[in-house]
Amino acid sequence: MSIRHFRIITETGNGDSTTVEIRQQPAFTLAKGALMPVKYCIPVIPSANLEKSLRLWVDGLGFSMSSEMRKDDKLIFCMLQKDDLHFMLNQRVGTPVKPEDYNGIRLYWTPTDIEKTRERLKRLGYGVSELEHREYGQTEFFLTDDDGYSHCFGVPTQS
Repeated sequence: MSIRHFRIITETGNGDSTTVEIRQQPAFTLAKGALMPVKYCIPVIPSANLEKSLRLWVDGLGFSMSSEMRKDDKLIFCMLQKDDLHFMLNQRVGTPVKPEDYNGIRLYWTPTDIEKTRERLKRLGYGVSELEHREYGQTEFFLTDDDGYSHCFGVPTQS
């Protein structure tokens, strides 16, 4: 098992620099060296209106709905899948409106083609930010979905 090393150099406003070394450790292990027996983890995304949320997840990001649950003809739960990615959308408990001080989840996506992904989401009417080349080597854009969740899309910046 190899350990990969990353070196990050940050500069302060006065010209000084600091080097930070990050070590990527091997997989998390339980006591006595046994690997944690997890096949995958599925995030549960609370939504005020699942039908409306599906516009981003299915039309915008290309997921398909693999199962669903309805109550009085209203969609209250569904499982989404795209290749090896899985998400559950679930009706928000309590108030259907996002509380003012609620941050919720933030998702970081790595699309195969960032420009095409951005243009597709823009055509669907999402307020996408401009592409930004970050100092940490990523090219990114952002959007906030209909439930108020922040989505960042990023890829390594091409030289």
